[in-house]
Amino acid sequence: MSDPAFWNDQNKAQKLIDENNSLKRYVEGFDSLEEQLENMEVSYELVKEENDQELFEDLENDLAGLRDEMNAFELQMLLSEPYDQNNAILELHPGAGGTESQDWASILLRMYQRWAESKHFSVETLNYLPGDDAGVKNVTLWIKGYNAYGYLKAEKGVHRLVRISPFDSSGRRHTSFASCDVMPEMDDDVDIEVRNEDIKIDTYRASGAGGQHVNTTDSAVRITHLPTKTIVTCQSERSQIQNRERAMKMLRSKLYQLELERQQEEIDKLRGEQREIGWGSQIRSYVFHPYTMVKDHRTNVEAGNAQGVIDGELNQFIDAYLRSRIN
Repeated sequence: MSDPAFWNDQNKAQKLIDENNSLKRYVEGFDSLEEQLENMEVSYELVKEENDQELFEDLENDLAGLRDEMNAFELQMLLSEPYDQNNAILELHPGAGGTESQDWASILLRMYQRWAESKHFSVETLNYLPGDDAGVKNVTLWIKGYNAYGYLKAEKGVHRLVRISPFDSSGRRHTSFASCDVMPEMDDDVDIEVRNEDIKIDTYRASGAGGQHVNTTDSAVRITHLPTKTIVTCQSERSQIQNRERAMKMLRSKLYQLELERQQEEIDKLRGEQREIGWGSQIRSYVFHPYTMVKDHRTNVEAGNAQGVIDGELNQFIDAYLRSRIN
C-alpha cells in the first residue's frame, strides 16, 4: 500500500484495502479476546480470595459475553472455503401466488438489507422489477463486504411464509413461497469461459427510480447464456457499457454456481443420495399465524421472535447452518 503505483489499478487497490482492514479486524479481535481472558483470570483469583457474591455474578456475566464473542470469532475463522471472502450476489424470486408471494419477496428483500446493514456491508440494487400491485417480481442485490458470500450462502433455498394475508378481504390464512439464490462475485482472473457465440445481449429501458435518465435511453442490459438458458439483467448503472460489464460479472458468477451444483449432483449420485427439489423443500418457515415462530428445517433452530427475524436478526440461523457444514 505504500508503493507509489498502488492506486494505478483502483479496483485492485480497493480489494487490497478491504483485505487489509479485514485482517486487522481478525488480529484486533483476537487481541481483544486475549485481553478479556487475562482480565477474567485476575477476577477469578479475586473471587476465590474474597468470596464476594457480587464479584462472582459479574464474572459469570463477563464469561457469558466472552463465550459469545469467541463463538463469533471462531465462525469468522472457519469461513475458509473458496470465495467465502467475496462479495455476494443475492436474487429473490417469488413463487406462485401473485401479489401475496410478491409481497413476501419484498419482505425478504428488506430482511436481507437490514441484516447487511447490521454487518456493516454495503448493498446495491442491480435489478428490480416491481410487482403488479405490491411487492417485487424479482430483485438482484450486490452485497459488498468481507465474507459476505461466506455468510449468505446459508440463505440459498426456498423460504416459506404462513400468515393472515393483508390482501385477502376474508382474512384467511395464506402460505407463500419465495426463493433466494446466492452467488459469489467472481474476480476477473477466475477461469470461467464465456464464448461470444454462446450469449445473446438485449438492451431495454430501465424501470423504477432513477430520475429522468431511466426512461430515456436503453441502458438496461439482459444477457442470456444460450447453452444453459441462464439469464442475468442489470440496470443499476447510467450507461449501457457499465451495465453490460456488471451483467457479465453476474453471468460468470451464475455459471460458477451451476458448475458447483453439477459437481455436487455427481457426488450425490455416487453416494446414492436423493435430494428433493421444489417448493416442498423449503429451508426455513416463517409463521405469523396461529402462533409466531421461525424454524430452519436444516438445523432445527427456532426463534419465537418472528418479527425480529424479518427485521434482520438472522445470525443464529446462519451460524447454526455454517457450523453444521463444518461438523
